Amino acid sequence: MFFPLGWSLYYNGPDSPAFAISIGISVGSGLLLWRLTPGGERRLSRREAIMLVAGAWILASAFGALPYELAGTFQSYLDAYFEAMSGFTTTGASVLASIESQPHGILLWRNLTQWLGGMGIITLFVALFPIFGIGAAHLVEAEMPGPQTERLTARIRDTVKSLWYLYIGFSALELILLWQAGGMPLFDALIVTFGTMPTGGFCLKSLSIGAYNSVIVEGIVIAFMTLAGVNFGLYYRLLWKRQPRRLFSNPEFRLYIALLTGASLFIALNLIRSMGLSIGDAFRYSGFQAVSIMTTTGFSTIDFNVWPAFAKATLLILMIVGASAGSTGGALKVTRFLVLMKYTYRRILLAFNPRAILPLKVGGNVLSEKIISGIIGITILYFAILIVGFLVMSALGLDHVTALSSIFATLGNVGPGLGLVGPGANYLFIPPLGKVVLIVCMLAGRLELLTILTLFAPSFWKWR
Repeated sequence: MFFPLGWSLYYNGPDSPAFAISIGISVGSGLLLWRLTPGGERRLSRREAIMLVAGAWILASAFGALPYELAGTFQSYLDAYFEAMSGFTTTGASVLASIESQPHGILLWRNLTQWLGGMGIITLFVALFPIFGIGAAHLVEAEMPGPQTERLTARIRDTVKSLWYLYIGFSALELILLWQAGGMPLFDALIVTFGTMPTGGFCLKSLSIGAYNSVIVEGIVIAFMTLAGVNFGLYYRLLWKRQPRRLFSNPEFRLYIALLTGASLFIALNLIRSMGLSIGDAFRYSGFQAVSIMTTTGFSTIDFNVWPAFAKATLLILMIVGASAGSTGGALKVTRFLVLMKYTYRRILLAFNPRAILPLKVGGNVLSEKIISGIIGITILYFAILIVGFLVMSALGLDHVTALSSIFATLGNVGPGLGLVGPGANYLFIPPLGKVVLIVCMLAGRLELLTILTLFAPSFWKWR
């Protein structure tokens, strides 16, 4: 919070006292917990790591909501907590009615929470503090998005450091390009960067990226959204290990690019045929929105709520598929989608040849049945939460399109949906119970479902 406090003091903003008090409360609470908690050097168990990660994200959002509450940004603490959780989970679903009227400190804090949450709150501390080396692997496994966490180096702490170096490097490069090549003011470039690399989507304009009406800005943002949606482990192989073939031969990466390209093409053709857009405009809008939605960033350059049904349906599918494992994006992930396609094809082959032994391979590696069953289980859980959430939101009086897309957008950490929660709108009108449901969806989606759902299992709390 010192960063937005400094910016607020520089601009003589009215939110400076809110940040100063929030810092005092946060530091005081941290010191109190440190003094009251007995120390120890024993290794964290997997159960303790899950509890620590879940608790850290819940408390981080609780303290992260303090500046909003003390500055009077929202009418209730629930709205402040919703905004903080949306930031840290990089969802980008906002309950802020007037963005442009907010002081610099609040705007910077919104996007800084996204940037911190993009690579992970716990992974940041694992990288900074050696004490987390004790059980650090369990912590990172519980927080990092994807079916499995790839260990790039012998020590998990060195792996996390490498990922953060890449993340900071990409962020700095985008900031410079937006500032210099895109002609954006430095503060705007910083805000957009903090919304792009974590695939968060918060912006300081109500019209999002469309407010700049710049092909150069849109091109830069598209490039870095695409980069952020790729497994960062592949960048490590490319830049540190000089193994470009690992990137371009990776089946998930190729499917990721193919889906982005195909979705952009089909949406563009639909816009040309149904709305009469020119070829240039159709591909400009379709390309940006396809990348923004699939990477779960949530930026927009146009109100896609008014697009034809086919284009909107394609975007909904991209909300479910999401970005690559090991990226900053959310949703199911491309690698799970790939495994499910291969698994379905294998079941078809076994239907007429049940005695055949058909190993399931991805990238030349045979997947164990444990990994396959885990992916199938996560997928079932994902759609079960979608169905339950849709029923709850519908029961609260929302129309079907709004109810369904609000769950899609929050569980997949996308942000904007369709209907009354489309681009240019916000979630302020959602009833309090609905906001609680969406907060749970945002957290469950960011922590890959199991880290949160495990806490609801009675056996998790039994002493062993």
